[in-house]
Amino acid sequence: MKRWILVLAIIPFACSKVANDPGIIPTPQTTATSSFDLLQDKLLTPSCASSGCHLSTKDGSFAQHGLVLAKGSSYANLVGVASVNSVALKNSVLRVRKFASSESLLYHKLNWDLSHHGLANYGAPMPLGGKPISKGQLAFVQKWIDAGAPSGGTVADASLLDDTTPSFVEDANFTPLASPAEEGKAGVQLKVDRFVVPANFERELFVRRPLNNPAPIYVSRIKLKSRANSHHMVLYDFRSKSNLPSMDEVRDLRNLDNSLNIITALQMSNHIFLGGGTDPNSDYTFPAGIALQLPVNASIDLNPHYFNKTTDPLYGENYVNLYTVPADQVKKVVQMIDFNVTNFTLPANQTTTITRDFKFDKPVAVVSLTSHYHARGKLFQIRIKGGPRDGEVIYENTDWAHPKVINYDTPILLQAGEGLTSVATYLNDTKKDLGFGLTSEDEMDIIFGYYYER
Repeated sequence: MKRWILVLAIIPFACSKVANDPGIIPTPQTTATSSFDLLQDKLLTPSCASSGCHLSTKDGSFAQHGLVLAKGSSYANLVGVASVNSVALKNSVLRVRKFASSESLLYHKLNWDLSHHGLANYGAPMPLGGKPISKGQLAFVQKWIDAGAPSGGTVADASLLDDTTPSFVEDANFTPLASPAEEGKAGVQLKVDRFVVPANFERELFVRRPLNNPAPIYVSRIKLKSRANSHHMVLYDFRSKSNLPSMDEVRDLRNLDNSLNIITALQMSNHIFLGGGTDPNSDYTFPAGIALQLPVNASIDLNPHYFNKTTDPLYGENYVNLYTVPADQVKKVVQMIDFNVTNFTLPANQTTTITRDFKFDKPVAVVSLTSHYHARGKLFQIRIKGGPRDGEVIYENTDWAHPKVINYDTPILLQAGEGLTSVATYLNDTKKDLGFGLTSEDEMDIIFGYYYER
């Protein structure tokens, strides 16, 4: 009995000794949330890992970016991983490069100040359709990356994530693109005047603008500038000039209830791609001595597309510069590639690949290619048909909504009788057969681009 009394007497003494002796360091009962976990919970999850964006591989945009930022997946998908962004690949910029925020695409995409990127254009800033993150949040991301982008540990001040000061405030009037004349150069500027993009809405519209050119003009360079949250800006010509939409009329693709505007959709079937794409602030120059000829009194259908995922209205506004050169400086005039497959069937509940060959009857040089199909298109390849490079894949796109536009620094030379093959794969997950058509429930299979005769 005395032994138990002794033991019990020692226990409170020992506890008191640990608690009061300054020489003994108590074991922490809790640990601070790591910087990456804070980044995930306060930025990536609420702003990026949303349905349709970066939530899962089932997102409609996944084919474009290949990036999932959901909790539990984001770190492995970001740190030390190469991006599919063509400019980032060219500049050896990773999604996140440890100790180097300036070589990390995540930091560039979250920084809405385009001047920050120098001459590099990494596409639309993120979050697309949202508002720019705060100065503190951007600083937190930068500090985390520059500290080695660790998966654990505290390397950045958590209070930065609570900052609400916008990291970027767009000029309410939007700084316009200087016109060719203001730059002391020959050319024409076209504009889509400022328009409202309603809250929680995706607005895509068309405006046909005249060039007012009394003589043919030769375009050697196309430059675009758009407001923030622009998804794409595309320029179109028309196959048939007999039934054109009214000049300067704003034609929306969707009604405010998000239903399709059938008239506008039907007018789209008359389009031929002229320029632009998913990079809304691009600047493309044709090879020296090469130009696109536009006829007398030409007009161009301008097609801006914006997302707004906020609860406040946003604005769209777009500028297009067409730089021209005198006819005597043009050695070759580019012509449009418009290879269209209209006779095909996609059986219900089946994956189908449609292959078509298109040949040139003269030697040509292809300088640009892009593709067009609808939501059930999963893969679009363009291959060379004939000659020593027969079967070579020169274009590949997996995202129907954001088709690549490839401008070839070295033109693809083809002989008479050689050409291009379109290989388009579709997944018809409906209960009915589908085929060519004009609505989003139908499908298309088109190669667009530029070439010139050699």
